Amino acid sequence: MQKKTPFRINVSQEVLDDLQTRLAQTRWTDEPDNAGWNYGMNPAYLRQLVDYWQHSYNWRQQEELLNQFPHYRAEIDGIGIHFIHVKGKGTGARPLLLTHEWPDSFQRFYKIIPLLTEDGSFDLIIPSMPGHGFSDPVTLTSSETARLWGKLMTEVLGYSDFYAGGDYAVTTSLANQYPDLVKGIFLTDTGYPNGTEDWSSFTPEEQAFGQQIQRWFFAEGAFNMIQSTKPQTLGYALNDSPVGLASWILEKFYSWSDTKGDMENSFSKDELLTNVMIYWVTGTINTSIRRYAADMHAMYAQGFPAPVQPVKAPAAVAVFPADSDTPREWAARRVNLQFYNKMPKGGRFAALEVPTSYASYLRQAVAALTETLVN
Repeated sequence: MQKKTPFRINVSQEVLDDLQTRLAQTRWTDEPDNAGWNYGMNPAYLRQLVDYWQHSYNWRQQEELLNQFPHYRAEIDGIGIHFIHVKGKGTGARPLLLTHEWPDSFQRFYKIIPLLTEDGSFDLIIPSMPGHGFSDPVTLTSSETARLWGKLMTEVLGYSDFYAGGDYAVTTSLANQYPDLVKGIFLTDTGYPNGTEDWSSFTPEEQAFGQQIQRWFFAEGAFNMIQSTKPQTLGYALNDSPVGLASWILEKFYSWSDTKGDMENSFSKDELLTNVMIYWVTGTINTSIRRYAADMHAMYAQGFPAPVQPVKAPAAVAVFPADSDTPREWAARRVNLQFYNKMPKGGRFAALEVPTSYASYLRQAVAALTETLVN
């Protein structure tokens, strides 16, 4: 067994003082009249948020909130990994590894920890991806990250099998690399058509989905293109300017969540800024966005676009309305679908936005997957 060591978030005051200086010296750009969210980040909301950041936000309180959970670090294949590990009360808790995506962090899941551990449903393992947050600032592909997760669960934490959920690419790769370990996976999307599929075999629902995704990439996909091709150019700006970093990250939170025109229908200012702060205080925005390029290079090495490997592990999919509207037929092509549900509210960051609903999905889904395994 490899060793895990306790870890506590404790950012130096020097870093916080430097942040305050940078916020106070922000060089604001010009802004279109009545821009709203039509050109990207809403200028009026950003100015309001930065004023709150300077004068009201308290990082030390957020540190205390996050530190209420047991944090650890472990070295796996020479890479330091940060993770939260909370064991469910009572007996019968199922180990569940949850992987965040970009541009969020392990903070995505903090609200569901008590919901899923105090009733004994799960042992929760919530790591920071390599190159994100308090893990080492290195960039790995999704497949390489999945390999580390397998070792984290078995060699560090001693589990003989487990469930996994969260990020689609990492979770499906984990299931395919460790078919004897991963009992089931929980997803909120199953990826998108990439041109290798036989469209003539698509149902009308799948064809509509493919067209929707094409429109989405034209309207919202610029971040993906630049992070997949020229991330270093972007990294200098985002690592140097806290306001630039917040703008780049939070526009996605608005666009990919069930905000209905108001960011704070979905998230509080403290929640939004704490996620940004995790990138800022660790200086990991550049290593995090570079994963897009690493995954793209890996796909090119296999021939691009590479056919997608179906997932054999039993899978559950919950579709949240502000996220991609994945049809059941498409999900069934991509994974061994055993549970599918359309949720009434929420988006890409559902565990943070609608934690009770997300926790309910996990409980229902694990019951369905357990029944599949028994039968």
